Amino acid sequence: MFYRPADGHGLPHNPFNAIISPRPIGWISTRDAEGHDNLAPYSFFNAVAYVPPQVMFASTGAKPDRPANKDSVANIRETGIFCVNVVSKALLMAMNTSSGAWDREVDEFSLAALERGECDTIACSYVRDAPATLECRMTQIVELGGKDNTMVIGEVTGIRLHDDCLVDGRFAYETFTPVGRLGYRDYAYVDDPFQLARPGER
Repeated sequence: MFYRPADGHGLPHNPFNAIISPRPIGWISTRDAEGHDNLAPYSFFNAVAYVPPQVMFASTGAKPDRPANKDSVANIRETGIFCVNVVSKALLMAMNTSSGAWDREVDEFSLAALERGECDTIACSYVRDAPATLECRMTQIVELGGKDNTMVIGEVTGIRLHDDCLVDGRFAYETFTPVGRLGYRDYAYVDDPFQLARPGER
């Protein structure tokens, strides 16, 4: 099968949603200028640089109570900060609860019964039970082609790791089982990792 996206795919569900998978989930916490917290997951998310460490996520829609984009992007425009919370298997249902198109007044931390902590380098809340969090200062907001498609890039200014996830000096993802997005309504657990050396490495 071959199709041009501009012409449509003719399938019941968009295959592009599932082709690039698994994708890490950026569970983004933000705070607006009035001090209200927001928490929402984004599957268009990844790390993009080591030095300085940088991450990106993209918002691909709008809400009825926002003129453009979603609460996360609107809050970042106001404050210039956000925090990425890593999603573990234990937090899957809470993450899903926070994914609804809730009104901007809704506090997803409370809705999903999540304990929050206060970040060290930015004025923002984080998910206390997340195995790792990345405190970020926005460096760029890029308006992408199409309607309500926006990419946010941020520099990581603080990294928090759960002590239980550190094993022999490495951040051990097997201790918390990361969750990835596949496509449609499908997710996957990373529960069978393996090592593979590059050519020339020992």
